[in-house]
Amino acid sequence: MWKTYILLTTVMLLWGLNLPALKYLLTFMNPVTMTALRVLTAGITVFAILGALKLLRLPTKKEWTYIIGGAALNVVLHHYFLNMGLFRTTGTNASLILGTGPVLTAICTALILRNYPTKIQWIGASIGFIGISSVVLAGGDSFTGLKLGDAFIFIAILAQVLSFLVIAKAARTLDPRLLTAYMLTAGSILLFAISFIQEPGELIKFTTVPPTFWLVFAGSAILSTAVGHMLYNHSIGQVGPAKAAIFMNLNTLFSLAGSAIFLGEIITSHHLLGFVLIIIGVILGSGAAEDLWRKRKSKPEPS
Repeated sequence: MWKTYILLTTVMLLWGLNLPALKYLLTFMNPVTMTALRVLTAGITVFAILGALKLLRLPTKKEWTYIIGGAALNVVLHHYFLNMGLFRTTGTNASLILGTGPVLTAICTALILRNYPTKIQWIGASIGFIGISSVVLAGGDSFTGLKLGDAFIFIAILAQVLSFLVIAKAARTLDPRLLTAYMLTAGSILLFAISFIQEPGELIKFTTVPPTFWLVFAGSAILSTAVGHMLYNHSIGQVGPAKAAIFMNLNTLFSLAGSAIFLGEIITSHHLLGFVLIIIGVILGSGAAEDLWRKRKSKPEPS
């Protein structure tokens, strides 16, 4: 179990640092075209890794439904709205909104499995959303521009959360790492189709970017997207979506630190308040607090 927890912590570091990396890449390229090539690179990388491990096989018809569903949610919708959102908001705001992932995962898992959340979990979800509001609405601006970007980031994390449930079901018969390879490749094809409509002629920009772009691009595609998603999806198959999602609060911490260090963004008191409220929301909303309380009550009193 500890190996899985170490893997999840490593993934959160990769994903957290990926946010400022994406923000940097978007200064040179429009979001959809850049994302399509990045995700395709990630998919090819995962196939190459699994080929070396001799883990490749063709999916069954039923498994293809999971692949298509996972690609639509985890790749197309998540990456499309994540990059469209980053194009319009700050890395700091985005990292805080992504921090609601654990709460959303716990609530969605419970609702879909007809195991309704407890009062404590609902309180946790509410506190988490108050944390978002302290950042997103503190500026008092109109709901355009920056606020539209924040809404896109929230759609991105919601789509990813729903994909975790698909991945958990698919993991019963299909290796989550192989599922990742198929999802990334299929999703990149759909993203390219969208990019040709939304950003015609954008591919030519890849010939004009500086060498540092390709260095950051490789790190984002290979480490954060390919290795990160492969390890995270494997962990979902090991511990389930709700437990794996608890670690996503570390994603927020690493994203905030990365945005401050690499992008020079300022972390204000609103951001810190939002971060604290989101962490409290995660602990309560994921059920971790109730589990800890039950364990303490079940311990025999010392004689």
